[in-house]
Amino acid sequence: MRIVFVRHGEPDYEHDCLTETGKAQAAEAAKRLRGLGITEIYASPMGRAQQTAASTAEMLGLPIRTLDYMHEISWGGPDIPDHGHPWGLSDRMVNQEDFDFSRDDWRKHPYFEKNVATGYYDLISEKLDGFLAEQGYVREGRRYLCEAGTDKTIALFSHGGSSNCALAHILALPLPYVATYLPYDFTSVIILNFPVRPGEYVHPELVLFDGELRSETLRYS
Repeated sequence: MRIVFVRHGEPDYEHDCLTETGKAQAAEAAKRLRGLGITEIYASPMGRAQQTAASTAEMLGLPIRTLDYMHEISWGGPDIPDHGHPWGLSDRMVNQEDFDFSRDDWRKHPYFEKNVATGYYDLISEKLDGFLAEQGYVREGRRYLCEAGTDKTIALFSHGGSSNCALAHILALPLPYVATYLPYDFTSVIILNFPVRPGEYVHPELVLFDGELRSETLRYS
């Protein structure tokens, strides 16, 4: 099974839709996704993700299934710098504090312990485990038991924050680490492969991390 994560196109955040540039990006992304053998399309309920998904859905003749929990995350909390912004805080942890992710728990760090972003991470992790279990992959600790498995390819259109949470959980990596070391921009594509070995424990493989459309002027949201 493959999961193809696609970030939405350039947005008009005020109206939660795509700009004209974003619409062009979504159409171009659909062309790039056409040959991947996508069998199911899922998207965040937010307008910018639904519009981005629509280009691929129309091209492939597939319906869009909505995953409410993949909407963009919120952040903030008492006495947290940068208004609780996860990416700014993650940069601080890496560059200013030299935080040791191999030894210390990012969830207990003051930047994230009472940050609402951590609650969103928990929600996405829980719901995503249920979604993967429906596909035949049951999470146990940091690995997955392949109870049945499938060879289908799923496209999931969402956001910088919610995708960061999903990738961090699936790959068993700290969320601030993913936010800092794995940046990706509008309509970038990330592909995870889940081996089909029924009855065996498997781990997902990151087979594509696409930064082709990256621009230093773009930020997550």
